[in-house]
Parts: sequence; C-alpha cells; structure tokens
Amino acid sequence: MVAREAIPLLTPHRMGRFDLSHRVVLAPLTRCRSYGNVPQPHADVYYSQRATRGSLLISEGTIVSDTGLGFPELPSIWTQQQVEAWKPIVDAVHRKGALFFCQIGHMGRVSTNDFQPDGQAPISSTDKQIAPDAESGMVYSKPRQLQMDEIPAIVDDFRRAARNAIEAGFDGVDIHGAHGLLLEQFMKDSSNDRTDKYGGSLENRCRFVVEVIDAIVRELGADRVGIRLSPFVDYMDCYDSNPQVLGKYMVQQLNNYEGLLYCHMVEPRMAIVDGRRQIPHGLLLFRKAFNGTFIAAGGYDREEGNRVVSDGYADLVAYGSFFSG
Repeated sequence: MVAREAIPLLTPHRMGRFDLSHRVVLAPLTRCRSYGNVPQPHADVYYSQRATRGSLLISEGTIVSDTGLGFPELPSIWTQQQVEAWKPIVDAVHRKGALFFCQIGHMGRVSTNDFQPDGQAPISSTDKQIAPDAESGMVYSKPRQLQMDEIPAIVDDFRRAARNAIEAGFDGVDIHGAHGLLLEQFMKDSSNDRTDKYGGSLENRCRFVVEVIDAIVRELGADRVGIRLSPFVDYMDCYDSNPQVLGKYMVQQLNNYEGLLYCHMVEPRMAIVDGRRQIPHGLLLFRKAFNGTFIAAGGYDREEGNRVVSDGYADLVAYGSFFSG
C-alpha cells in the first residue's frame, strides 16, 4: 500500500508555546456588526464555525480607544462591557480546540469627525487628509497631527487593550500595523511629514510602533504577541518609497524581542492573469530575517498555500475570502 503524501497546509507546526494541527490561519476580516462597538452574541457562531482543533484564528480588527474608530459598528475592547461581551465568543472558539488572537488597532485618520469623541478631528501622524474615495464617495475628515506629548497615552491605549484581550480569554494579540491605519501612518513616508523624533528618518518613523510593541510585550510577554505588517500596500494614501527597507527594519526590531510569536505580512499588490491571482512572492527577504513564525497573506489559494509551506517561504498562510462563504 502506497503511503499518501502529506498535504503541506495540513501538517502540524509549533508556534512558540502553542501546537497547531495545521497551517491554515483565519485572517482578520472586517465585519462591522458590533452594534454600539460591543461584540454581539452572533459572533460566537461566526468564529466557532471557522475553528478546528489546533487551528489559529485572528479576530477582526478591534479598536483600542474611543479615538480609534473609523468605520461603523467596529468591535472594541477598551471598556469592561466590551471585554465581557468578548468572553463567550472566545469561549466558543476554545470549545472547538482552537487558538484565538485578538487583532488590536487604531484607525487614525481613516475616520471622520462623526466617529470621534465630541466631533473632534481624527488623530494621526500628520494633518494631511486622505483623498476622497471616488468609488464609494467616502470623504474622510482632515486629521489633527498628534503632539509629541500625546503619543505616550496612545501607546498606553494599546497596552490596556492588550491586557483586556487576555482578560477576555484571548490567547494573545495581533498588533494591527498594516493597511493604512494609525501605526502605518507613522511608519510610511507618504503619511509622516513630522519633524520631531517620530518623523524623518526610518528609525524615527518606526519609533511609535516599536514603543507600542515594547509596551505590549512588557505587559503580556513576547510569547503572546504577533503583528501584521503591509510594507508594500498603498491603501488609504499610505505608501512608502522603499518598502523593502521598511519591512526589513521592522523585522529587525521584532527580533529584539526574544520569543515574539509571529510576523504576519501581506504580499505586494497582485495581478490577475487568466482569472487567477498571480502572487509576486515578495516576502522572502523578511521571512529569512525573522526569528519566529512567519505568516504570509494576500490572495493565496490552496495550491499556492501548499507550495509556499513546502518551499519554506512561510510557516503559516492566512486566508480571508475562503472563510467567508
């Protein structure tokens, strides 16, 4: 009898303290169904349906403070009510034997005054406004550049949100450092025009996100912390003139935290050829440099996922649209 060849995506992986039974990850997917910014009971069905024993799920982006909102009905985790609402959802995932990480983030200038406390301007690295979205007609409000002495409070918002996630039962946190949100607004040179210690050089532009990582690692331990990065993505007028250098620098910073769990990175923009996404596989430099588990994301199907795991290009592959059917 001929032994069946193992399917790479279905092989086990040791991620820090956690044993995964396979390498398919639920990517964070924005849902906008947390009415009043409080997670709803129906979310336990949504997440538990996508959980299997030994799998890794990453929650939809969850907001760290009242200044962090930008879309309607986003789940949040800065109040005790929100923490309590997450608990049965996390329990439902754990009953299926899966791991559940909470993605925590702040929208920054991807917002309008309507979402902000007392109708204030959204906060950002800059006061440059995002160009109106021609397709949706969305017009984002002009942001207010954070003053240097305000930044420690935002760092602390992330720290408290991370602690709240653990109180809610999550196994760890995924720091949202991607897709044009606040942390990336600081990192990328198109959206950071500051002249203080948080702007200018690459080190300065990355200072804020490194301070956030440092605060969360001190609060939870590196073995409960991962991060999502998208150095190549140009979403929300947020792009960098040298994404390879930016990504490499950030991976080097992550390696300063022994045992930091994972780096979750998004592929460069894909082309569609003969109806199929052509993934550029632009993450190898970062995968080779990072010491922990490396998660690739961005347009993968089963065939491509199996290939990159087999080739050692990624340890895990995050999927979004295939989970939403």
